[in-house]
Amino acid sequence: MIASVRAPIAESNGFAWFSLAHNRPGDPEPEQADAAASAVLSWLDTLGYTSVSLLGFSQGAVTALQLMRHAPRRFAATVALSGFVARGDHPGDAELATAQPAVFWGRGTADSVIPADSVARTQEWLPKHADATIRIYEDLGHSISTQELSDFTGFLSQHG
Repeated sequence: MIASVRAPIAESNGFAWFSLAHNRPGDPEPEQADAAASAVLSWLDTLGYTSVSLLGFSQGAVTALQLMRHAPRRFAATVALSGFVARGDHPGDAELATAQPAVFWGRGTADSVIPADSVARTQEWLPKHADATIRIYEDLGHSISTQELSDFTGFLSQHG
């Protein structure tokens, strides 16, 4: 099964996992990242699947990484595109560091949406908490390139 989960907050001609009005852009309050992850985890619990991989873009990437922190051994693989890890320590981080799940993190060097400190935090955090595949795409903004699509598709075929 493949499911694309729509974020619950109607905002800015689209939908968001956490409000842009109540958070610094590119840096949600940890409680809001937790609430988003808890909502998705509750939904997943109703489905009964034993093998699930996550893929998220931007806020969806934050939510996917936060889901791993909530359930460190539950997901086969995670793909986080143009996103970052929410700030702060999380109760699941120690188990996540032991579990080392497969994570693909892709981002562009020209992404003007994600703050540099959020990128730096993720660069430091991710290798300590995951079997990380990190890909940086020159001149890519806050989007997904054809090369990145190919790269994470290959990653999922190995890990997902």
